[in-house]
Amino acid sequence: MEALHDLTQSIASEISSKESRSRKRSADAQHNFENAIGTILKDLWKAGAISTEHECGVHRRSNWYSITPRYRDPNLTFKQTMAAFDGMITLGMIEVTRNGFFDRDTGVGDITKYRARDRLLEMLQDVEGNPFTDIKPDLDAECIVLRDNVDGVRTVIDYEDDATTNEMRDNLLTINSCLAKHWPDLRIKDEDYTALQERLLLDEDKQPIDFTQRILTRIFSNGRFDQGGRFYRAWWHNVPSEYRKFITIDSKRTCEYDFSQLNPHMAYFMRGRELGSEDAYSRVFDGEHRPLVKETFNAMMQASTPLLRKPDGIDLSEVEFDWTTLRQAVLDAHTPLSDVFFQGHGNHLQFIDSCIAEKVMLQFVRSDDEPVLPVHDSFIMHYAFGDMGELEEAMRRAFHDYFKKDIKIRDDIGVMLPSSFDGREVEDLSIEEIAAGPPEYSKWNERNF
Repeated sequence: MEALHDLTQSIASEISSKESRSRKRSADAQHNFENAIGTILKDLWKAGAISTEHECGVHRRSNWYSITPRYRDPNLTFKQTMAAFDGMITLGMIEVTRNGFFDRDTGVGDITKYRARDRLLEMLQDVEGNPFTDIKPDLDAECIVLRDNVDGVRTVIDYEDDATTNEMRDNLLTINSCLAKHWPDLRIKDEDYTALQERLLLDEDKQPIDFTQRILTRIFSNGRFDQGGRFYRAWWHNVPSEYRKFITIDSKRTCEYDFSQLNPHMAYFMRGRELGSEDAYSRVFDGEHRPLVKETFNAMMQASTPLLRKPDGIDLSEVEFDWTTLRQAVLDAHTPLSDVFFQGHGNHLQFIDSCIAEKVMLQFVRSDDEPVLPVHDSFIMHYAFGDMGELEEAMRRAFHDYFKKDIKIRDDIGVMLPSSFDGREVEDLSIEEIAAGPPEYSKWNERNF
């Protein structure tokens, strides 16, 4: 990172020489100015490793830097960030690709997007190392986030710390400290990595994979600490489900275990009832439209109104029935939940499953210093914890401690895709091949060895 620091200093001096200032910045202002340049450079350095099409973002509204300081870098100020950003534009190092906007009527907006120009790209190519492995997670950043709807816009809000929030933060710091010491990755071929990043760049609901994002943030909703609370913002949350079997931890393959039909089970247990052995979603339309039914069930559990109109996120273009028919079919199949649907219980169920997830992760971190990668109601670990049954047992106990009931656990063991080394004896490999590994996995090899 020394080369990146030197580049920051060089750019700071060049910008300052072009400015028409009557006097030098104060020591604090200069520190913030250089911090802003360094932040921009780190983002652009990472962007080059993510995808040639990846854009970085910057906030150009002054109040973003002053509201809810709990979530902000105190060394990143509006005045000096804009001085750094505009100065790098003047030097021809970066260019704005999309201006930021905010629509007050819809609550939809986005920050200003930018990317490096050729001059800066050449400079960043001279920076040694890999940004994914060299940029370390910030364990000091706030990891307990509270959101609420303010004037119809989902917004992060401040809160007073108490024994509960302090305990949650301490627990998550314990988990994150373990995650930061290990290396979760995705072992896919270079060509598949490029294709996956391009796919994610086009997905409005996901971000491209950034391997520096390997610690968790716990996000609560509705301005309450018993609503939401799931763990987010780690890179594996953006990986499509079909790719998760290729996740490795410390270069070893993994297993993934998840609770079977977690939300329906919890909803039934809330009413002192049993879901039974029949699949909660397949009992509607004889299982013909299971994914759609699952999506509808969860929407009805999340909603606090009767949902007489179809939610925007549910697509009925491929089926021959309307929303009213689908809604009623779910109600008919789950009559014991008639007073549970449309009551806004979804966020509370998320809180419960997040507490179960916290318990599972803490068990392995505290006993074995072993990382667990949560994906809401599923958990990814080194495959040995699946083979020995330890992960499944931990999940069963965590669930039983809460509901005093049992639940089915599903499992999937990760795989290693074949490589050009398969079937070859070590003596047939050159020293260069042994050192570099299979060429089709060069990106994964570079990050792992």
